Amino acid sequence: MDKDLYRKVGLTCDEYEKIKGILGREPNELEINLYGVMWSEHCSYKNSKPVLRMFPTSGERVLQGPGENAGIVDIGDNMAVVMKIESHNHPSAVEPYQGAATGVGGIIRDIFTMGARPIASLNSLRFGELDNSRTKYLFEHVVAGIAGYGNCIGIPTVGGEVYFNDCYKGNPLVNAMCVGIIEHKDIKRGTAAGAGNAVMIVGASTGRDGMGGASFASTELTQESQENRSAVQVGDPFMEKLLLEACLELFQTGCVVGVQDLGAAGLTSACSETASRGNSGMDIDVSLVPRREAGMIPVEVMISESQERMLVIVEKGREDEVTAIFEKWGLHSSVIGRVTDDGMLTIRDKGVIVGQVPAKSLADQAPVYHREYREPGYIEERKTLDLNSIPIPENMNEILMQLLGSPNIASKEWVYRQYDHMVRTCTAVTPGSDAAVIRIRGTRKAIALTTDCNSRYCYLNPGVGGAIAIAEAARNLVCSGARPLAVTDGLNFGNPEKPEIFWQFRQSVSGMSDACRALGTPVISGNVSFYNETETDAVFPTPIVGMVGLVEDVDHITTQAFRDEGDVVLMLGVNKGEIGGSEYLKVIHGMERGAVPELDLQTEKKVQECCLEGIRKGYVKSAHDCSEGGLAVALAECCISGNIGAVVSCGDGLRKDALLFGESQSRIIITTSPDDLARVEELARKTGVDCLNMGHVGGSTLEVAINGHKEIDLPVKDMEIQWREALKCIME
Repeated sequence: MDKDLYRKVGLTCDEYEKIKGILGREPNELEINLYGVMWSEHCSYKNSKPVLRMFPTSGERVLQGPGENAGIVDIGDNMAVVMKIESHNHPSAVEPYQGAATGVGGIIRDIFTMGARPIASLNSLRFGELDNSRTKYLFEHVVAGIAGYGNCIGIPTVGGEVYFNDCYKGNPLVNAMCVGIIEHKDIKRGTAAGAGNAVMIVGASTGRDGMGGASFASTELTQESQENRSAVQVGDPFMEKLLLEACLELFQTGCVVGVQDLGAAGLTSACSETASRGNSGMDIDVSLVPRREAGMIPVEVMISESQERMLVIVEKGREDEVTAIFEKWGLHSSVIGRVTDDGMLTIRDKGVIVGQVPAKSLADQAPVYHREYREPGYIEERKTLDLNSIPIPENMNEILMQLLGSPNIASKEWVYRQYDHMVRTCTAVTPGSDAAVIRIRGTRKAIALTTDCNSRYCYLNPGVGGAIAIAEAARNLVCSGARPLAVTDGLNFGNPEKPEIFWQFRQSVSGMSDACRALGTPVISGNVSFYNETETDAVFPTPIVGMVGLVEDVDHITTQAFRDEGDVVLMLGVNKGEIGGSEYLKVIHGMERGAVPELDLQTEKKVQECCLEGIRKGYVKSAHDCSEGGLAVALAECCISGNIGAVVSCGDGLRKDALLFGESQSRIIITTSPDDLARVEELARKTGVDCLNMGHVGGSTLEVAINGHKEIDLPVKDMEIQWREALKCIME
């Protein structure tokens, strides 16, 4: 064997020595490749495990936390939501259509592997600025890949977010989220137990696509890796639809002991992880694996990441039941081995042993690194913001129109009109509001779903930025009438071996953890994606938060749209005029600096409780979170969504631009009927929340006065055209 092979598969000299110690001998070429993929950061989390322990992961509603294919949270009546988010960044940078499509396919499999029927998909996307032709190409083809896979398989893509910043120019982020519904009795887990039980591979045949994908995702992107298309899988959504239905039918037979998606590291991870969870071993023969390419050698079969495949552990003697179901659906099913009680993963080729290693050594015994960390030098420098040096614009109408046309604020209709968000007919709130809402068939319940993260905040202050990502996600669910329940996270950072990057990671997770505890939203699943950088720079720290909430009664479903003439416009929370890190500062003044908005988690909790209680009592007719673009943008979005104007006034000594466009946290714009105004104000007093009566809904323009002087006076139709057409004009 090539003595330097361990370096080629991404292992260090120390790691290679550890492997020799585990085996008591030199590993052969197949075995060193197994360790290469399983001990990669993508599979082992060897750099992130100590930090991830900060997260709260349990709670009275948590049925399954981290460690399985997906997390599960109880929604009552013996029903539960299964949820997970994962990144597919490097593949999408190299081959955007297939990279994004297979990211969607992989996350869907994680959900039905748990026994759940997937009911909705979301995504969180980051790209460079759209004045670059390569960025536009990546954006266009990533969206097409998400649409192509999701639309074909028949799972609605109901929500998400898209942001643009030059830090993502060479390394886009593509995070896919999926949720499913399941009855408690139907939950499955990825465990191989019971010596003699059959190990079966089902679904598609195995090819050479996705070779070394896990290792590929665990290194920085270079010019050379941009050409590494062999590490990108190729998806087939029609095959996945058949696999989904066949698996759900199979689970009803009761013959399945365990099941595992063949995702990162393919057969290697599926075999070693299921065996490790079951404290068992596995003896498989790669010659029995159905293949679509001739001449594949054992290592290729073991690390291929071909899509639409599952590993199923089946009770001994019931293999024919599996074969019959998969034949009916036109899919492969092959017994490739048996569960053993020796703890070893034994790999044969036509009966001859070609590799044998302890299963736990692959799945659980990768080295864990406690990386050095230190605050980056830019943090202190970027904190400073001299407001006196920033001129206050004369024409606030022009500023609001510019912000409404910013790709980060403008309507993402160009994106989501390519997605089928109504298939299955359960979508109650479609893309474009604070959160998506899906009805639960046969009940009066619904679930609200969102993805959130302001990565500029996380760049300027990772701790506060991470906490804000959690708080805003929860706020968006509350604005939709839902009680936030649980989090799945996609943690996207640069190279963790660099102390400055690892500091960003630690700070972000710490802030997120504090917010999760305060708001009662444990982290039940997630994904860490490191090495998101090129030769020149890393992406902003981008800890994506996927969150689910429960709407107890569909009558409580709420949107951001202003509804009726004469309704009173109120703001829960306090406008502090904070413009550090704001979209206003970036778009109008070309600056990304300053102190990010403060976040008091107890205040945040009170504001959310007040809003949700008002919705449940029927007092609140619309609700919308104040976020990017501040108060003026939030009001404009409410007017545009409801196709009606509003007349509001405010003023408390703040700079005009800070008051209108500052992004102070813990604020929600609500409306109520005049008859319920006193009830809302009493509820705010009782919960200790500031409640400002700003004006009323009506007319066809948005009028905003500050200290009696009208600063904004814009027809809703003009704002809508600017907001709705901006991204479309850039892309078309």
